Amino acid sequence: MGAGKTAVGGAVARTLGVPFLDSDAEIQAAANATIPEIFARDGEPFFREREAQVIDRLMQGRPGILSIGGGAYLSARNREAIGRRGVALWIRAERELLWERVRHKDTRPLLRTRDPRATLFAMIEAREPSYALADLAVDAEPGLSVEAMARKAIGVIETREDVLDGGRKP
Repeated sequence: MGAGKTAVGGAVARTLGVPFLDSDAEIQAAANATIPEIFARDGEPFFREREAQVIDRLMQGRPGILSIGGGAYLSARNREAIGRRGVALWIRAERELLWERVRHKDTRPLLRTRDPRATLFAMIEAREPSYALADLAVDAEPGLSVEAMARKAIGVIETREDVLDGGRKP
């Protein structure tokens, strides 16, 4: 949450000339509702099941960049779906940077608590072991533009010769 998955993922896709998909956007389109509305109306377990179905479907499509929600990679089912047909890249960011990016947003249903900062930090602590299972990781930096972060991510992706078409440089 706040790492830049959507912004950086979109920039990486544009640079590489491949499609960009966002699992949260796909879920919202299918439900004709926002993520907070889905959470409020149907609950998190319902959302997570739909999320897994959407990720599995999107992983069947043509190669591209898929941004998934921050909680999606906690599921072994989602990690397996991604691992079968893709490579997971964790955009790793310091917790204070993540807090600065999300603190003024009201679109984060999991942070609608008495102490959203503490909630975010506890969430990071709980999620990092799953995120560490990703195939690759790139470190976010404060003040780095989306385009510069995308170039940095592509540099990490290029360390895997099997990912880009024939190892071509973007």
